[in-house]
Amino acid sequence: MSTFGLVLHRERAGDLARSTVNWLLERGHEVRVLAEDAGVLDDAELSTRAEDLCAGTDLVLSLGGDGTMLRAVELAAADDVPVLGVNLGQLGYLTEVEPAGVRMALKRFLAGSYSLEERMRVEAEIADADGVRTSSALNEVVVEKSEMGHTVRLDVALDGRPFTSYVADGLILATPTGSTAYVFSVRGPIVDPRHRAVLMAPVAAHMLFDRSIVLRPDCEVRVTIGGDRAAGVSVDGRPFARLDPGSTVRCRASDQPARLVTFGERDFHAVLREKFQLGPR
Repeated sequence: MSTFGLVLHRERAGDLARSTVNWLLERGHEVRVLAEDAGVLDDAELSTRAEDLCAGTDLVLSLGGDGTMLRAVELAAADDVPVLGVNLGQLGYLTEVEPAGVRMALKRFLAGSYSLEERMRVEAEIADADGVRTSSALNEVVVEKSEMGHTVRLDVALDGRPFTSYVADGLILATPTGSTAYVFSVRGPIVDPRHRAVLMAPVAAHMLFDRSIVLRPDCEVRVTIGGDRAAGVSVDGRPFARLDPGSTVRCRASDQPARLVTFGERDFHAVLREKFQLGPR
């Protein structure tokens, strides 16, 4: 028997989550659900702390959109547990199956008829007056202004050597997977998610050089908060810390990739065509 961890979008996944959990339990599998999501299932016995969700788990099942997938990957990556995404959102770049295909997908997973696609993540080390903390992202780490109507100065060094100072609304440090997220909105490059690279893209830079740069994955990007204005750092869209001047963020490829369950090779070009409604005009 297998052990499954469930990560849910609480407003969208109720009916599908209940039917999926019942299907798994009827077949003798163990199911764990995050404590904050367990209320959706009306079954407190399935409630599990976040730090215990993936210990000894065979698969994390994400029922929601890309935001739910990001949360599932964050929990699963440290324990090297694969994640299967079910699309209950809008774009669904990261998800693999639609709601109608959940049971067939689980049957295929249990039969071993699936593949794993590794996606690079970025790791950020934040150093400030409170000490040093780390966090990782599948999409992006963003260092950005904390005051409306003002820019922030961000001094950037690459591999320990000064590169430039951005006076901007922020700076995005993204993975190829994240190239269709925030980086896309600032006209950054779209990169096949199976590549390994760090994308560095300024947001509304007040300088002539405002282009995105594609860096090798082991390049260390160090961002120091310059000037006299504070900044903030977010990880995959979640606020992480407020940074005073002099604080630093170091970013490079993480040693712990995301492992996504797929059924057949994913056609990235076809996904782009579908999501952006491309094709002959």
